[in-house]
Amino acid sequence: MAVGAPPRYEAVVGLEVHSQLLTRSKMFCGCSAEYAGAPPNTQVCAICLGMPGTLPVANRRAVELTLMTGLALNCEIPDASKFDRKNYPYPDLVKGYQISQYDLPFCRGGWIDVEADGGSRRIGIERVHLEEDTARLVHGVDAAGRACSFVDVNRSGAPLMEIVSKPDLRSPAEARVYLQKLRAILRTLGVSTGNMEEGSFRCDANVSLRVVGESELGTKTEVKNMNSFRSVQRALEYEIGRHTALLESGGRVVQETRGWIEDRGLTVSQRSKEQAHDYRYFPEPDLPPLFIKREWVAELQQALPELPDARRERYVSQHGLTPYLAGQLTASAETADFFEQTVQIYPDPKKVGNWIQSELFRLQNEAGDDDASGSVPQPEHMAELLRLLDAGTIGGSAAKQVFDEMYRTGAAPAQIVESRSLTQVSDSDALSGVVDDVIKANPSPVADYRGGKTAALGRLVGEIMKATRGRANPSLASELLRTRLNQPDS
Repeated sequence: MAVGAPPRYEAVVGLEVHSQLLTRSKMFCGCSAEYAGAPPNTQVCAICLGMPGTLPVANRRAVELTLMTGLALNCEIPDASKFDRKNYPYPDLVKGYQISQYDLPFCRGGWIDVEADGGSRRIGIERVHLEEDTARLVHGVDAAGRACSFVDVNRSGAPLMEIVSKPDLRSPAEARVYLQKLRAILRTLGVSTGNMEEGSFRCDANVSLRVVGESELGTKTEVKNMNSFRSVQRALEYEIGRHTALLESGGRVVQETRGWIEDRGLTVSQRSKEQAHDYRYFPEPDLPPLFIKREWVAELQQALPELPDARRERYVSQHGLTPYLAGQLTASAETADFFEQTVQIYPDPKKVGNWIQSELFRLQNEAGDDDASGSVPQPEHMAELLRLLDAGTIGGSAAKQVFDEMYRTGAAPAQIVESRSLTQVSDSDALSGVVDDVIKANPSPVADYRGGKTAALGRLVGEIMKATRGRANPSLASELLRTRLNQPDS
């Protein structure tokens, strides 16, 4: 499939993000919300199991975290809200309905500014509402070896916040940046872990195409089962290509829900797409309406931490970083915290930022950590490494080797330097023999240099670095090479 919409068509994308909230108890009962790793069906009660005659009680902390999110996303907080019953018959919904919100959500009408595709655009937030999570289906085999599915109710009733964007996104890359920024905001607020692989940050994407210049939306499909930012981008690219091929061949896009198959790189049809009336929403009779006091909203607004946009602006003004580098460092709360903690110990923000951008992000991507949000070294170790580099104890090439091992093992830089014998060779006598060997083994660049091609010296220095496993002092190596090559008998 082609990547991206051709000039004739414009992609229209809206995202629905479900984020589990960091509360001690579930949304409507006192069961522990920390169910991960617990044996199946042990973190449950009569309310989780949907037993007749049970009464739910709303979790105040979950409401508070939802309001904080809405404020951070520039949303309006209405004076009144309520819960509704959303009816559907899936086997992971033990009551046969989900307590959610329909026409009176806690937050509505916000926005996020994103920078992608060479520009900055404001993406609207339709709503932020609160609901309960479903149970989890576990697929396996029974005692007789037959394929079957089991229901683990531990997750049922966990507080789940849904953030619905307006259909303002115009490309897969823009959707990815939007999700990255949204997760950074949630992690900064401390309302969610935002871990996509564990399911605490889940995204469904709605995508359609329309002819460029038209305002009417095309038929949309919803894509599910995406567990990384990369998956979201790839799935949208695939769907845009699929829609394009259908439209250009005279076919028709069918409104449906499709699942993303990561290892095959494609989507498959799952079911026809439901409309709101299919869920038969009506006000939850067991929960009263909620009225939000303005004083409470003002208190939450005052208590908000420094958000990524403000942090980025501060990095530019306080540390003199470029807007691009500042944006990279604040794309995840973990990276920003690591940067600031390191700068407190080693007060050179530009050098610290550049190392994070070039080396840390490279290793995170190689390790499969999605979008610079994975593990980080200890700030003390980062500062120690840069001091070793400043002192000339190690060279730039060796410093990168030390950083690699420091990232993977957590060992201290000095320990790595000693164990791998990476101390920089800055002694002329120690390097002289290597320089002679390199000159003898590389007659072509030697001739080029003597013929006036001074750039050939860099190749010879590279050979010295290779021969010493990056330990040679490059300045000294260059000096020794020039001296030898300018001697007529060398």
